[in-house]
Amino acid sequence: MRVIRSIMICFICFVACNGFADDAIKFWDTPQHGGNSFNRLPPSQAYFAALKGYGASWVRLAYDKWQAEKRDFLMGDADNYRGISQQDFNVLTNALERAHQAGIKVVVTPLSLPFMRWSQNNGNKFDDRLWQNKKHWDVAAQFWQDLAKQLKDNPAVAAYNIINEPAPEKRGGLAEHADQRTMQAWYKQRQDTSRDLRAFYTKVIRAIRQVDPITPIMVDAGWYAAADALSYWPAPLADKRVLYSFHMYEPYAATSSPNLKRKKPYNYPGKVPFGNGTEYWGGKRVAKYLELPGQWAKLHGIPANRMVAGEFGCIRKLPGCKNYLNDVLTVLDQKKYHWAFYSFREDNWDGMDYELGTEKVHWKYWDAMEKGEPDPIKRKLTPLFEVIRMRLGPVNTI
Repeated sequence: MRVIRSIMICFICFVACNGFADDAIKFWDTPQHGGNSFNRLPPSQAYFAALKGYGASWVRLAYDKWQAEKRDFLMGDADNYRGISQQDFNVLTNALERAHQAGIKVVVTPLSLPFMRWSQNNGNKFDDRLWQNKKHWDVAAQFWQDLAKQLKDNPAVAAYNIINEPAPEKRGGLAEHADQRTMQAWYKQRQDTSRDLRAFYTKVIRAIRQVDPITPIMVDAGWYAAADALSYWPAPLADKRVLYSFHMYEPYAATSSPNLKRKKPYNYPGKVPFGNGTEYWGGKRVAKYLELPGQWAKLHGIPANRMVAGEFGCIRKLPGCKNYLNDVLTVLDQKKYHWAFYSFREDNWDGMDYELGTEKVHWKYWDAMEKGEPDPIKRKLTPLFEVIRMRLGPVNTI
């Protein structure tokens, strides 16, 4: 009887575990639409409820701006990682619980790792240490193993996004937006070195899978997750529960906030510097650029439901921003990719908060930031945000 009972218990556990595994990856089997949360304060219940109310199903949650127990949230110190801060972890799990209560799935997204501190938490200096020495990979992998061990059973978590916008190429001799042949030649020379992003992901995923074989893992392309930066990878990752993510802000010279400070800002659509030249960017050029991750995926047999536009957006005061958002979303939806717009109700930068429309934000926004208080500005559906809202999903009460 004891033997039979043991067999039954094992069978039940096997079914339960595999059922959970199926559910975790099945979330991504159909197109999922959401937003990015890069806030200075952990999002409230009302925040997640509002995002859900607009029809979103997921959020890409970055925590590096939150008040940390020590210098770096969760890590304690990116220069000297010694384990997860339990105090910080409790803050994170409370936020995950609020998202779960609202029906929002979460992709946990660090902006920093050991030996790679996010520039805005590093005196606005790019931290290249992770890409200089493979020994630093061991510490980053240990951090993710520690975090996955504690998060693996959390029902809110839909994926682990290993690191936001990695750029091992930046100081590695590869120009941004180089042609595919140049990128591939560069990779052949750097393969298996400390600047091999694909090898880094392999190491971290292996560490995660030792404690969590189930949760899907999201990986950003190189060069700040550029949509053309997957092109140099000779093969996908071995793990079958991986989602491949890229970000879309091109042409950056037009869509970013510095553009509006120019004496004569670039227009969209219009001629904009890109790579080594100047090109006309409009709907057709956006579509052509966004073909690149799809071509790579098709070449390697990766289905559309494993491709993610993890971020996209434009500075909301750009006269052509509405057209740009529509052009990007038209392509993403045609390809049936998952996507998350940047950003939802950000409380320390208003530049891509489309619920604010094109108007100047009220001074109370900045006053609350200086005082470390919650953002008091009331949002509303604007013509600019409607471009996104209409594609998010069925609308609930906001």
